[in-house]
Amino acid sequence: MAAPSPSGNGIIAGINVTPLVDITLVLLIIFIVTAKIIVTPAVPLDLPRASQSEEIQVVLSLIVPTTGPTLIDGQAAPDDDAILTAARRALARDPEVRAVINADGAVPHRRVIHILDLIKTAGIARVAFGALPPEGPGR
Repeated sequence: MAAPSPSGNGIIAGINVTPLVDITLVLLIIFIVTAKIIVTPAVPLDLPRASQSEEIQVVLSLIVPTTGPTLIDGQAAPDDDAILTAARRALARDPEVRAVINADGAVPHRRVIHILDLIKTAGIARVAFGALPPEGPGR
C-alpha cells in the first residue's frame, strides 16, 4: 500500500493487490482439491448393462397399485409372506436378480418403503423404481 503524505490527509495513490492474489490462489487450490470429493456420488450406483450383451438379466417385477394386492410377476400377493416367498424364490433361481418396484402415484410412501424392506429382507440387493403410467382415456 502506498504511504500517505506526511500531512496525514493525503490520497492513497495505489492499492497493493498482492494479498488479493494470494487469497485467490489459495481459494483456487482449495476448490481444485475438493472438486474430487464433490464429484464422487454419495450413493453408489448400479447402472444397467448395455443391451448388446449376451447375458440376460432376471427381473422380479413388483407392481403396487393404489387399491388391491401387490402383484409379483403378474400374480397377486395377498400378504407379506407371499412377497417374501416370491422374492426368495427369485433369488434362489438367480443370485443377480434385480427387483423393479412400480408404484402408482397415489400409493402411500410407507407402503412402498415396506415392500422395499421386504425385498431387502429376502436378500435382494439390486432394486430399481418405476411408476405406473396414468390410467384412463386421454391421459
